Amino acid sequence: MEKSNFHCNTMNILGVKVHYEMYEKNRLNPVIVLIHGFLSSSFSFRKIIPILQKDFTIVAIDLPPFGKTEKSTKFVHSYTNMAKIVIELIQALQIKNAFIVGHSMGGQVSLNAAKQRPDLFHKVVLLCSSGYMKGVSPTLKFGSYFPYFYLGIKHWLASQGILKNLHNVVHDRSLIDQEMMDGYMEPFTDDRIFMALNRMIRDHEGDLSTEDLNLIEQPSLLIWGNEDRVVPIHIGERLRKDLPNSTFVSFKHTGHLVPEEKPEHVSEKIGNFLFQAQ
Repeated sequence: MEKSNFHCNTMNILGVKVHYEMYEKNRLNPVIVLIHGFLSSSFSFRKIIPILQKDFTIVAIDLPPFGKTEKSTKFVHSYTNMAKIVIELIQALQIKNAFIVGHSMGGQVSLNAAKQRPDLFHKVVLLCSSGYMKGVSPTLKFGSYFPYFYLGIKHWLASQGILKNLHNVVHDRSLIDQEMMDGYMEPFTDDRIFMALNRMIRDHEGDLSTEDLNLIEQPSLLIWGNEDRVVPIHIGERLRKDLPNSTFVSFKHTGHLVPEEKPEHVSEKIGNFLFQAQ
């Protein structure tokens, strides 16, 4: 059986050392770019990568300040800039045509990238994508300028606890094991992430407007969990109406972490959609 060529690396983009992983079995295979969600990393795609890499080259990116990417306090953590990081990395890898798949917050980054470069990203897949969220409140933005405000962020996340957070995003709690808890917890052992999150609060510009979504003409597939408590299914249904060339599918007894909960089903839907003739 032919083995995939795997490598992980960092690339300096917009002043940030960006970590990415690449899985390539055949140079002729189409490319999928995977974009994770808030407080997450490429780890969240660990169950769908082995399935998708049979037919696709996979590029999984850790957005700043998450995963193994640098936790910078100078980078402007807007969706627009995160999309620029994705675009520049893909161009640096000399990839000219790609599909983009975004989970949760990564859905907004994917939509931004697709809007900026429709010539580069030919199809979009949204997995329980964020949608219609406004920017951070002026009070919270003001607070982010105070010294040690980041310690409040750290305390809040610690008070939630990894298990409580996973209970909120997974419908079938029997899926939660030590490997899963360790994987999602690992990036938060570095205090610099809380300083960067403090900066992210300041830079967050909110989700794309209905008018912006109407301009994204690439075919898009929206995949949802019926029991998603983080981004309820009605957000997905609204996105379907606002994205002019979109298809919507949902899974019963499934929460927010669809790549973890339904890896085979999600991979099948993605593969069928991406290979479908336009």
